[in-house]
Amino acid sequence: MARVLTTVEAVRARFTALQQPVAFFDGPGGTQVPDSVIEAVADYYRSANANTGGAFETSRRTDALITTARVTAAEFLNASVDEVAFGANMTTLNFALTRAAARDWQTGDEIVCTRLDHDGNISPWLELAHDRGFVVRFADVDEQCRLDLDHLRSLLSERTRVVAFPWASNAVGTVTPVAEITALVHDAGALAWIDAVHYGPHGPIDVQAAGADVLVCSPYKFYGPHLGLAFGKASLLEAWRPYKVRPAADFPVASRYETGTLAHELLAGFVAAVEYLQDVGWDFVTEHEHELGQQFLEGLPEAWRLHGVPTMDGRVGTFAITHDTLTPQEASARLGERGFALWDGNYYAIEIMRRLGLEDGAVRVGIVHYNTADEVSRLLAALEQLAR
Repeated sequence: MARVLTTVEAVRARFTALQQPVAFFDGPGGTQVPDSVIEAVADYYRSANANTGGAFETSRRTDALITTARVTAAEFLNASVDEVAFGANMTTLNFALTRAAARDWQTGDEIVCTRLDHDGNISPWLELAHDRGFVVRFADVDEQCRLDLDHLRSLLSERTRVVAFPWASNAVGTVTPVAEITALVHDAGALAWIDAVHYGPHGPIDVQAAGADVLVCSPYKFYGPHLGLAFGKASLLEAWRPYKVRPAADFPVASRYETGTLAHELLAGFVAAVEYLQDVGWDFVTEHEHELGQQFLEGLPEAWRLHGVPTMDGRVGTFAITHDTLTPQEASARLGERGFALWDGNYYAIEIMRRLGLEDGAVRVGIVHYNTADEVSRLLAALEQLAR
């Protein structure tokens, strides 16, 4: 049977949250969730709420759910079930994984981060450097906030142990050439450590094609519950010694990096979120977001300055904008009063804001596939009115 074409109206009908009189451009801080995710979480509590390993029905259902969640995560990332781990959030997982990876490193070993990164992929390395005498270097960006690959290449040496970089910037929307970067990193004998949190809602993640050694992301950024998800190559996860309690299981290998009891109800929501994305299809997501992003760029009033790539090539629909006289905080507050949900500040992307000289940060407009052309038009009109 032929697939029914997806429309934004059909998408929005699956989100009770979108029936509010608010235009949600706050997706980079966490997307709204479809009703199917909410129902999956509630259904777990109703029918399967128990801890694991018990000789009774609800515990068996929980065990089955965990297995399903691992298989779903592996398929979502194009990995194996031995290579995916869940946690409270990306940052918590990243602190755990970075410490396991660096147990045997030596004083003077080097880590390369980028000016595009969210601090969740910077501070774990800075804290390790503080404790262990490592060196952290930063790859710069060009004037359009694209990663400077020549500068990155110049920072690599025989002392480089890892290069941590984002698939997409959560502040200015830049998409990095992940496969090209990982090739450079591997040629230098280092690990490619990818933050895919912001890219997650905008396109498919394939850890094999990307060449990732470690990749972290957050289901609550791609229409799921507040949860963290990590991939690590099985050979690495087997070689590292995790920080865990002694009775915790060692198999699947990645489960050794899951500290304590998982939030089982959120795993049910994660499975439902992936099923939702599979049903909508990445073709619709990418094409619709591209159209809305182009509409925003073409209609942005002259009084507002865009920071980042000025076209939809090499970026996702996340835009950092500033005004000469309105502070980001003033602008977001006034837009909030007009029914627009969006963010201001640095969004934990401290380095790029410093690089741009934006002490107060910027207004961030985040477009995802459930936004509409009408919402974008109304936002552009509101920006024009604020600028007067």
